[in-house]
Amino acid sequence: MIRFQQVTLARGVKPLLENVDVTLNPGDKIGLIGANGAGKSSLFAMLRGELHADQGNIDYPAKWRVAYVAQETPALERPAVEYAIDGDVALRRLEAQLAAAEAEPESAENGIRIAELYGALADADVYTVRSRAEQLLLGLGFTLEQMERPVASFSGGWRMRLNLAQALMCPSDLLLLDEPTNHLDLDAIIWLEDWLKRYAGTLIIISHDRDFLDGVVNVIVHIDERKLKRYSGNYSAFERQRAAQLELAAGMIEKQMRQRAHLHSFIDRFKAKASKARQAQSRMKALAKMEELAPLRAAAEFSFEFREPLSAPNPLLVMEKVNAGYRSEDPETYETTEKVIVGGIDFSLQTGQRIGLLGVNGAGKSTLIKTIANELSPIAGTAQFGKGLVIGYFAQHQVEMLRHDESPLWHLARIAPDVREQELRNFLGSFNFNGNMASSSIAPFSGGEKARLALALIVWQRPNLLLLDEPTNHLDLETREALTMALAQFEGTLVLVSHDRHLLRATTDQFLIVADGKLQPFDGDLDDYRDWLFKTKLAAKNSATEAAQAAAAKPKAEPKVERKAAEPVVAAAPAGDRREQKRLDAGERQRLAGLKKPIESRIKRLEEQIAKCNEKKTAIDARLAAPDIYDAANKEELKKLIADQAYCSKELEQLEEDWLGQQEALEQLVA
Repeated sequence: MIRFQQVTLARGVKPLLENVDVTLNPGDKIGLIGANGAGKSSLFAMLRGELHADQGNIDYPAKWRVAYVAQETPALERPAVEYAIDGDVALRRLEAQLAAAEAEPESAENGIRIAELYGALADADVYTVRSRAEQLLLGLGFTLEQMERPVASFSGGWRMRLNLAQALMCPSDLLLLDEPTNHLDLDAIIWLEDWLKRYAGTLIIISHDRDFLDGVVNVIVHIDERKLKRYSGNYSAFERQRAAQLELAAGMIEKQMRQRAHLHSFIDRFKAKASKARQAQSRMKALAKMEELAPLRAAAEFSFEFREPLSAPNPLLVMEKVNAGYRSEDPETYETTEKVIVGGIDFSLQTGQRIGLLGVNGAGKSTLIKTIANELSPIAGTAQFGKGLVIGYFAQHQVEMLRHDESPLWHLARIAPDVREQELRNFLGSFNFNGNMASSSIAPFSGGEKARLALALIVWQRPNLLLLDEPTNHLDLETREALTMALAQFEGTLVLVSHDRHLLRATTDQFLIVADGKLQPFDGDLDDYRDWLFKTKLAAKNSATEAAQAAAAKPKAEPKVERKAAEPVVAAAPAGDRREQKRLDAGERQRLAGLKKPIESRIKRLEEQIAKCNEKKTAIDARLAAPDIYDAANKEELKKLIADQAYCSKELEQLEEDWLGQQEALEQLVA
């Protein structure tokens, strides 16, 4: 177990931990949470032995192997797959010892040593190590071709994935992961979550992804007021327990305030009377001894909202047979080459749609978003943008596009040059850029603060179409929750790419998927998408397994369970074999359930859309029933209402037709 005993730690003049006591059990999967700057990374540094407590002790078994993600990646010419295998330090050390032994002159003693090393390497699973490394890298989004590329050829985000692969390759008893999802897409996060659920050691994760924490951890350790407090359960359970504590603390404080008021009242009334002087003195002593309760401090709440769009064109955008991709020109021949990433796009955006865009890493989600944002021109086809369309576009590289030598006030004044400075300051204050912070250079700002500024600049422009490509990168839990609430109340149209499943669930009501170079509807929820991803990963994994088996010199290059998973299911059953019949019946039930689930999910989604459409149509009908709508002054509003009514009726008819079709399909399956 890990035991903190009276641990105190300060960095410079800032105290981080004071007299901390907490015990973590072997096999616990722990989420470490707390405000930015609370000391989470410093606590990790103490567990790694890189930082020592100013007072107290941190104890865990000396034999424990500790794995963590390196923060630096050297620009090596070493292939990515070999770099990942380097994470198994013990295996690499045995390989080096074997190479040294084989280089020495032959002798009986050396022969025994070589045999022992071969045995140790077999115990370390040397014959499966490459296959295991390839499966890790596939899970983290690398292709088989990328695995052979040198480390130096990858960008910073991909190198961090390689460092994560090294940490996962290392056999460990304690695994420390500091924001492991920051450089991952949704497909890689889902894979990592599944991998960590099966991890046998003790796991401590720092993460701002609540769904990821909910899926992996069974303990939360909260750093608050320089203390560590342990909570059983996942992040959602922590929130419930924390809320109950805050409510209880508020009640205790109120009770103490009444007691203090009563004592003060008695002292004030009777301290001058001789007959009551002694009792008054007694109560004065009781009041002095009463330790004033400090309220449990909830995290400082941060919230903002998107201002109502100034217009609502419908449709906002229509794409017909669009090919999205990139053009490049050869500087010598001036020949233009085109690379299509997503082709044959027939797509329209209607007012009020809330779309989550799914797809594996590299499928073309960002390319599609850039084309919708008109940052990329279509290679083929036509894209028509509605009159009055105002796009708010948050790209993954948005933070890097800010001027780091300028202030938040400068950035906002640049897009609103005619607005009074005080009004700009008031607006920035609503995003927690107060006082001098509003007029200071953003260079020392954290990544989260810069991302918050980028969001503020979008909110100011009052967009009617929001295109958000991974907006939660660098945001802490509090700011992510504020963004989720703001997007849920946003009155415009939303297209969202995000690895934050909580954000996707709370703010979108339909999914599109980019796969195999096409854009198509995804009839299902995020659980269905998870199943789809694992099928895709399994196909790639089996491909990697076959390649590894073909290249392996040893016959036992793959564990039996791996080969068994890749074998086809035998459907034929001997006559009269009841067990086999039961197995076939169970398989058929499972097959039917698998077929029914996407249809049932589609029906549920259609019912939600029908309810929303009916609600909107009722509001339009109510307004059209008002006498004043037919006044000459309301002519434009009347025209818009009549157009909206026609559109709603048509949309409702289509939704109900789709619902009937899905019900019929479900009945055929059940029959």
